[in-house]
Amino acid sequence: MRKIKSRSRAQIAWPTVFVILGCYGAWVAALWLLPVWAGIVVAALAIALHASLQHEVIHGHPFTRAWLNDLMIWPPLTLFIPYARYKATHLAHHHDEVITDPFDDPESNYLDAGQWEKLPRVVQSVLRLNNTVAGRLILGPAIGTIAFAVCEWRKRDAAVVRGWALHIPAVAVVLITNAASPMPLWAYLIAAYAAMSILKLRTFLEHHAHERASGRSVIVERGGLLAFLFLNNNLHVVHHMHPKVAWYRLPALYRSRKDHYLRRNGGYYFASYREVIGKYLFTAKDPVAHPLWRR
Repeated sequence: MRKIKSRSRAQIAWPTVFVILGCYGAWVAALWLLPVWAGIVVAALAIALHASLQHEVIHGHPFTRAWLNDLMIWPPLTLFIPYARYKATHLAHHHDEVITDPFDDPESNYLDAGQWEKLPRVVQSVLRLNNTVAGRLILGPAIGTIAFAVCEWRKRDAAVVRGWALHIPAVAVVLITNAASPMPLWAYLIAAYAAMSILKLRTFLEHHAHERASGRSVIVERGGLLAFLFLNNNLHVVHHMHPKVAWYRLPALYRSRKDHYLRRNGGYYFASYREVIGKYLFTAKDPVAHPLWRR
């Protein structure tokens, strides 16, 4: 595999810095300057972008010092997910050999077949609906947040407790900021939910079951505005192969070796999110039970 040059320790990923500043600027404008419904739309886009920036920071940008990166991005604008816990679970997800594993991948969308068979039918019906685009956009944020909280409660070791303890004052800062602004709380809650819904479109098909770990990550070639909101994570196999490469370098990297990446991921490819929505708006893309895994 060709080595990708890493940035020197003195180098700063300035495009990421500028996007972070612009993201906060859009968020502040949505809360203070725009009419409520326009503010909801802009806040939703800013919050979705902020979540993608948190992902970028977790992978070591824009600075080489982790504490400085964390300082840039710590506010939980989505309200419900502690940054420290997202960081820990996402880094665990990047052990590629466990991707989609219902037990060892914290971001897996699959359940173990044995667990699935024990669920009440009404729960199975909801989870099947959640495996369509429509269901994922409408129900996905609520289902994902509840599932994450349940997993955290079951684990509740020292790292989990510490992450949630840090989250409480952090989310209080966001809520106090919102309370001081003209935007009502109900409007901010709609914006935060809509932001998570946007992000659920990305995670809807990022990974699928495959015998090879390298075949589990997708390429959505033309992302449009969503590619920016996702910071090019539509080129997901490229990100997983080069997790330290900054978001703005991924498209050129993909274009330079497109055939290589598509061989690598077994041709798990969509031309655009329009194609994804057209295929799976009301049709489940995957079964809920992992088709290749049973414990």
